Amino acid sequence: MNTETNNPKAVIVIFGATGDLAKRKLYPSIHRLYHSGKLGDQFAVVGVGRRPWSHEDLRAVVKESVSSDDEAEAKIEEFSSHFYYHDFDVSSPASYQSLNTLLAGLEDTYSIPNNRMFYLAMAPEFFGTIAKFLKSEGVSKTTGWSRLVIEKPFGHDLPSAKTLNEEIRDAFSEDQIYRIDHYLGKQMVQNIEVIRFANAIFEPLWTNRYISNIQITSSESLGVEDRARYYESSGALRDMVQNHMLQMVALLAMEPPIKLNTEEIRSEKRKALRALRPFSKDEVDQFFVRGQYDAGTVDGNLVPSYLEEQNVDPNSNTETFVAGKLLIDNFRWAGVPFYIRTGKRLEKKSTQIVVQFKDIPMNLYYGNGNSMHPNLLVIHIQPDEGITLHLNARKLDGGTYAKPIKLDYQTNYNDIMNTPEAYEKLIHDCLLGDATNFAHWDEVALSWNFVDPISEKWAENKTLKPNYPAGSMGPKEADQLLEKDGYHWWNI
Repeated sequence: MNTETNNPKAVIVIFGATGDLAKRKLYPSIHRLYHSGKLGDQFAVVGVGRRPWSHEDLRAVVKESVSSDDEAEAKIEEFSSHFYYHDFDVSSPASYQSLNTLLAGLEDTYSIPNNRMFYLAMAPEFFGTIAKFLKSEGVSKTTGWSRLVIEKPFGHDLPSAKTLNEEIRDAFSEDQIYRIDHYLGKQMVQNIEVIRFANAIFEPLWTNRYISNIQITSSESLGVEDRARYYESSGALRDMVQNHMLQMVALLAMEPPIKLNTEEIRSEKRKALRALRPFSKDEVDQFFVRGQYDAGTVDGNLVPSYLEEQNVDPNSNTETFVAGKLLIDNFRWAGVPFYIRTGKRLEKKSTQIVVQFKDIPMNLYYGNGNSMHPNLLVIHIQPDEGITLHLNARKLDGGTYAKPIKLDYQTNYNDIMNTPEAYEKLIHDCLLGDATNFAHWDEVALSWNFVDPISEKWAENKTLKPNYPAGSMGPKEADQLLEKDGYHWWNI
């Protein structure tokens, strides 16, 4: 892992600088790095876009997106002065040549040692073209380091992902490519490794001998909003399962790495993804459920069905909900189902992991009307962050009855304020050359290989209609997926 010990010194080039992602996530994240002292004065940001903006136009947008009551206006001005705009034509070599001239000038101005980070925050069909011209016009050829950050989606199936990867690898080596998955930047997702490998009470129990099932839920109360055009070609399977959900499965299922470095952690994640049992198209309906939201009530407000959303085909077969049962065929996890579910217009916004432990073979406190609660480890990822351990303890009124209690740790308000937002953490990691929390190509390929038969089966069966009301936790078939194994979803 190639890391810098001091504040990173680099020019950050953002392709898609006028877009929503840059305004909502990238500019505020870079600002927090600067405000916290993790980014010194030896940096510059070049926003690239098609609009005929000036430097001042971009700086005005940046100041609006990072405006804060707790920071003096002078500091905001100083920060925004590091931003420059470059009017750009993606397919024009001359645009890249003039960009290269601008970057060289900024490196002289800010005494930056020829380090360049290229962030592609735009439509993925341009990724290969941009990478090709960055190389051919000498923009990525530096005496320092050069890194390429790519937003999802990385292809829409395995063949398209391979094609895209080959295009990018013609211009950048694998160790220069940072495939961003913002879930991997979340504090409690990164804490999965700490919970497992830094606590002697958990790691010895982290096997099929003691765990009955693991559940991962990522629910959203919002609908597709203004992302309908993208979502129509993606759906919940490609938008959430292929990347975020499978990355969390890999972190939960991986073996302990021999060292906590990028290479060893990625190696163990790849092994876990390789051990995922593949499903043929004929088996998909046994293990996966899809859904599409109907009209309903969310937070007391009536909301339309997916088919009534703007820019959605009224005959759309796109799924807004996916639930699945995953099996990992290795010595540690044989027989333990990993249940996943994700969807839009659900009851609440929440991402959490529930590890359910097996019951004691002969529980002396079970029976005589005494219902035992299984031991659960709950990892809260969002909106709350923390962990909860569900145990059984003796009732205060005595007798041989037990009741469930919770050992609860939630980050308090001050912790939340000081917790790096996911993009802030990942941008900083990239500037430092730490690729641990980015997806390796092998992980991307293995994920597509697992997901493709499911999407192919659903594409052939165009019978999907709204089958769960907005404000619920999804279609009843998702509950039946667990019920036939003797389990139920934990909505904690």
